[in-house]
Amino acid sequence: MEKVDLLNAIDLSSSYTDVLYLTNRNMLPHEVKKLFKHKKISYRILSIEKFSEVRGSLDLIGTVVIDIIKSDFSDKIVRIIESLEIKHIGVILITEKTEEPVKSFSLSPIKNSFSLSKTSESVSIDDLWARISVNLSSRKRNSGMSVIPATPLKQVHTIYKNKLAEQLVSTKSLVENLSEQLRLAGLVQQDFLPKVLPSDDKIQWATFFMPAEWVSGDIYDIVRLDENHIAFYIADVVGHGMPAALLTIFLKQAMVMRKTIGNNYKIFSPAEVVKALNIKMAAQKLSGYQFATCCYCLLNTKTLELSYARAGHPYPILIRPGKEPEQLEVRGSLLGVFEQAEYHENTIQLQQGDKILMYSDGAESCVGNFNDKAGFCFTEQFHDFKNMPILDLMYGYSTFIQEKEFSQAEIDDVTMLGLEIIT
Repeated sequence: MEKVDLLNAIDLSSSYTDVLYLTNRNMLPHEVKKLFKHKKISYRILSIEKFSEVRGSLDLIGTVVIDIIKSDFSDKIVRIIESLEIKHIGVILITEKTEEPVKSFSLSPIKNSFSLSKTSESVSIDDLWARISVNLSSRKRNSGMSVIPATPLKQVHTIYKNKLAEQLVSTKSLVENLSEQLRLAGLVQQDFLPKVLPSDDKIQWATFFMPAEWVSGDIYDIVRLDENHIAFYIADVVGHGMPAALLTIFLKQAMVMRKTIGNNYKIFSPAEVVKALNIKMAAQKLSGYQFATCCYCLLNTKTLELSYARAGHPYPILIRPGKEPEQLEVRGSLLGVFEQAEYHENTIQLQQGDKILMYSDGAESCVGNFNDKAGFCFTEQFHDFKNMPILDLMYGYSTFIQEKEFSQAEIDDVTMLGLEIIT
């Protein structure tokens, strides 16, 4: 066999499919298609009637999503599920798409949800991804490898005689194993994000979080410190990828917002929090000259007084009805550069209808840019979204950013956090 033939004998692009999407509908839901593209997983769409075509190659499938009309649940579907369970392949059964709002673990505003099985349980697109991710992780762990070769066993001995082919297979397996580890690391990192936002009839919160890769150099949090105070922040490590992601966990653990003293406690001001964080980061003397930016805010939910400090981060934006949007400027240098750096804070009185928008620099080009003559100018997209309620504003931005074609130089982690004073 010639070298070209040997290379062609190995399926380097489609030997393994993460998700087999079985359906009797006309199309894949737009939200699901966008999810697969964003998460960079391989998938194949197949009519339920053609399931027999893949019955002999189930070892090459990670998990299966069955999307059917509820009334079409039949013995055929039961037999398909049984054949998949025999192969230890996790199955997710979707019976309909609904407009019912459900909570999302990533807390991005999701307007559509999906009903599972023959129950009334509904999940968001993020919850659907969580189930798919768990199935894939379990499947690959149980198989003991990230990819199962598609080549028949008796051909493998011939193929491996070609040293180049062997190296290609080994490299591909290594890359896929590394990709899987990074994907799982990204899920662990998202566990450090808040699961529930403290929205009520007075204040509405919304967030959007989109890593440039599996893991992110951004992190945010919203923490209720007592019955009258909520602290919230975004921190952004310079760069992205695994080194930046590791540093975000340090930043979260090093962020001290309050201190208990006997039976009492003290809530630290934004300037105190950022200054203490800078001292801790500078003291680590991190290799690779890693620095970070941060914007930290403290809201008195009773008086609606907002205090804020920043460390080299984009300014938060105040959107007040009937007035031009305003950057809330305050001085403060990068975290981790100068241990003795001083940080300042300002305070503003919020009122009904006000919105506060914070973002990492990955979203800056979609919010505004600095002009030498005119100063900071908001983008057309910002003006399109600014008068919307905060949930709609965040949903508009999340859709726009996910669909935008960024240049290689523009690709970065994107985080946005916003609140709106309802009453």
